[in-house]
Amino acid sequence: MVWELLAPQLRQYLDTRVPPRPAEMQAMEAYARETRFPIVGPAAGNFCYLLARLIRARRVFEMGSGFGYSTAWFARAVQENGGGTVFHVVWDEELSRRARKHLNTLGFEDVVQYHVGEAVETLSRVEGPFDLIFNDIDKEAYPKSLPVITEKLRPGGVLIVDNMFWQGRIFDDADRSATTQGVRDLTRMISSDPGWISSIVPIRDGLLVAYRDGGNT
Repeated sequence: MVWELLAPQLRQYLDTRVPPRPAEMQAMEAYARETRFPIVGPAAGNFCYLLARLIRARRVFEMGSGFGYSTAWFARAVQENGGGTVFHVVWDEELSRRARKHLNTLGFEDVVQYHVGEAVETLSRVEGPFDLIFNDIDKEAYPKSLPVITEKLRPGGVLIVDNMFWQGRIFDDADRSATTQGVRDLTRMISSDPGWISSIVPIRDGLLVAYRDGGNT
């Protein structure tokens, strides 16, 4: 069962509170609507941008970057923080090419580094540490990604994980699918680990925001 978690009026209100985006980002949003391609959307994207600015992130790693919409929000933050690198990682060559086109048009060619491959494996071999890691990979892989994230994220860094409500599936006790269990297990692992301080923010499909507490790790 897939539930409508936020009232349409609330979703629309949150999105309209986001300042106007560049024309290229608006085109990306339109493409996502037309093709039903899942992106974080304006409200969640702006929230990710805010967090990256708050911690003055200079090195950001995205696990599952799509065609670059969320990357654009992180790249803007990193650019405004004085420069650095956002790692865009997807399985698909065509998505990587599309992302490069969009992000170059937005002026982020010097900020974004592109990788095509499996996100957890790519993170494991890229030199850390990172200030911020964004996780939006296949949900069944969420639990196995956490040890690698913990190793690569600096103490005081921030982890953001998308789809924590999984379109309402986590509330259905009869749903024992690998994807739903992956979301549940990661939530339990983070919330029970004293090395993390976390909260789930009910924007879009739920964003988990977790601070890696260097004092307890």
